[in-house]
Amino acid sequence: MLFAVACLNYADRTAISSVFPLLKQELGLSDVELAALGSAFLWVYALCSPFAGMLADRYSRTRIIIGSMLAWSAVTILTGLAADSHTLILSRVLLGIAESAYLPAAIALIADHHAPSSRGAAMGLHLCGLNLGLVAGGGLAGYLGEQHGWRVSFFVLGASGFVLALIASRVLEDGPRPRPHTAAATAPRTPILRQLMQLLRTPTYAAVVVEAMTIAIGVWMFFNWMPLYFRETYGMSLAAAGLSGTMTLQLSASLGILVGGFLSDRIARAGAPRRMLFMGICYLVSAPCLLVFYGKFPAVTVSAAIVLFSFGRALAASNEDAILCEVIPADGRATAYGLVNTMNCLAGGAGIMIAGVLKSGVGLSTIFAGISVLVLFSGLVSLAGYRWFMPRDMRRIHGTGAS
Repeated sequence: MLFAVACLNYADRTAISSVFPLLKQELGLSDVELAALGSAFLWVYALCSPFAGMLADRYSRTRIIIGSMLAWSAVTILTGLAADSHTLILSRVLLGIAESAYLPAAIALIADHHAPSSRGAAMGLHLCGLNLGLVAGGGLAGYLGEQHGWRVSFFVLGASGFVLALIASRVLEDGPRPRPHTAAATAPRTPILRQLMQLLRTPTYAAVVVEAMTIAIGVWMFFNWMPLYFRETYGMSLAAAGLSGTMTLQLSASLGILVGGFLSDRIARAGAPRRMLFMGICYLVSAPCLLVFYGKFPAVTVSAAIVLFSFGRALAASNEDAILCEVIPADGRATAYGLVNTMNCLAGGAGIMIAGVLKSGVGLSTIFAGISVLVLFSGLVSLAGYRWFMPRDMRRIHGTGAS
């Protein structure tokens, strides 16, 4: 069920990038204003995510998920009614507020229902839904925009959200929340401020935050600007550019996340810190693929390189949530995910805006090629976490398991 909800979640948030040319034509938006649409969403989403995580650690995760679905579906329909850039930006702000409640509650709910032996695979399947949502949203918005105007796609996506929320309300159930492995299991609930300080004093958590933020800068540049890149560089139609700009990234990412989730669980049998080693290696191997943007290659060559990069990046990312489950007590996981979301989205929004400002000067090809440096850095941070941080943090939380 959460696979389907995740698909819709990302379809609603990213569909707008596939109709950028129509927004330029009808509303006269500049590149910087187009960038502001993506950044406004991500920055507001970022600010709200920690509070959403705290709520999901204290109240029904299922009810929070359903409420978030209803809210973001209503906002998606309102987006289709926007008459100017200011109204569009306001709708993106509201969407950021509405969608921020979903991921922390959903990931924590999955952790409640799955033990470590299946957690990586389960979270991988959920992440796969997010990635397929990018493809569905991009392709649908591009096709409907070309055939019926850009507004229709938002009406269709919003209406679908209400239907899916009704189904989800009958299917989703709050799971048994695992008890921590330490004596803290019998202690009163940790106050919010102390809980935040515990997160900040967990080196593995800090390493994952830095790694994820760095990747988010580059990935959100891709998400926001790739359809326009294919449109301007290769003269593709809106539907083709929307599919090419999302499919090359997300179908391979979906496969990578599914494979990575199962591999992560298998690798963790030799010691949970091996998840972080696997993550670092995948980043290092995938980084050189982006150097293809330095040359002038046919669209098929560029697409193949993006597929390889996206697959490797997804193999790495499939480990993040499972790693956090190993070093964060059960009653603080949603808060931890909320903070990760915050930092990712602040970084991603900055990446979108930086690309929008630099686009006219250096071009999207140079910007995309430069992302390889960010991926390389994330790989090194992950290896450092494996070598020095995660075994120690696991001993502190679990009292064992640092092999």
